Amino acid sequence: MSTRVHLLHVMTVPQTFRFLLGQTKFMELKGIDVSVVASDGPYAAEFGRIEQVRVESINMSREITPLLDLWALMRLIVLIRRTRPMIVHAHTPKGGLLGMLSSFFCRVPVRVYHLRGMPMETATGVRRWLLAMSERISCRLAHRVFCVGHDLRTLAIREGLVKPERIVVPFHGSGNGVDARGEFAPSDALCREGVALREQLHIACDAPVIAFVGRLVRDKGIVELTLAWQIVRERHPDVRLIIAGPVESRDALPTSVIAKLQSDPRVHLLGLVQDVRSVYMAANILVHPSHREGFPNVPLEAAALERPVVTTTATGCRESVVDGETGAVFPVGNVDALAAALERYVTDPRLRERHGRAGRTRVLEEFSQTRIWSAYLSEYRSLLAQDGTTRPPFTVR
Repeated sequence: MSTRVHLLHVMTVPQTFRFLLGQTKFMELKGIDVSVVASDGPYAAEFGRIEQVRVESINMSREITPLLDLWALMRLIVLIRRTRPMIVHAHTPKGGLLGMLSSFFCRVPVRVYHLRGMPMETATGVRRWLLAMSERISCRLAHRVFCVGHDLRTLAIREGLVKPERIVVPFHGSGNGVDARGEFAPSDALCREGVALREQLHIACDAPVIAFVGRLVRDKGIVELTLAWQIVRERHPDVRLIIAGPVESRDALPTSVIAKLQSDPRVHLLGLVQDVRSVYMAANILVHPSHREGFPNVPLEAAALERPVVTTTATGCRESVVDGETGAVFPVGNVDALAAALERYVTDPRLRERHGRAGRTRVLEEFSQTRIWSAYLSEYRSLLAQDGTTRPPFTVR
């Protein structure tokens, strides 16, 4: 009989499979067979090919949809009964709720909920209450809650979602660490990609470039970025702004903001970019003016490529930067402070270089992927040992 452990990851949408890149192969080498489940989508099959794991499809809505959610829950129960995982590791609010409920009903020996962010933080009214209730149920049903950052852990405890002894931040946190010695290591080839992107966008080689990478929504601080950009562009005629990311309908930006960015010849809207490394390399500064995060990966990726980062005091964001050493932190929503922080880097190439180098050193020391994955593995083994790893065939309560 095989002694290998089966681990099932549950996510709402396949795009979030990126948080498992490299991790699944690491676990396979450690004796854990991994499969994943999420709603159907184009990235699902690609992820399966890259990581050589089994991908299951169960449609889960990101919104509150009782009938669809009940159907997804029943299908997850059927999947768990058929595949009999020893560990269910669920991510994101909806995937977490459905994953924890289904694995609880099936008596899965080890249940892990991964708290990657808290949408309730900026929600109001009934929506906030529903989101809080969902998070509370997921945390209550989990044997262990993994958290991507210390800020988020503190917030979850303060909101009464989970007891302190049940929630941990593996290693130093982050979504999946950063491959700073491989994919995000500075190289001549990546430098050429950055130069090529500048040439494609008709940006002078000596022009300061600010870059934003992420979804174009209110929560990402695009409104404040647009206002701060108006200040910076007026004072510095040679500066350029590159924005890489899709415009989304949820938490949509005002049409006036989109129009202002589209009409500005010094703003380059690239849309969704599959490989953002060329954007980081074409830029001198990374701006991340988000209102809330769990622990953003974009600032760490940019830092690994020796780019200073300007971000906010929001939950998670301030952990991604050491203020005054690897970048700058400004109060959420403060347009003047954002403009001032950007100007300091626009006008001081030596400061950019010094903070960029310090950022890469920090990523190498604190956000190593293998050390984060080893921390996950240690938690899995501890929880399996507590359970005894032996259970009768799963049955629905």
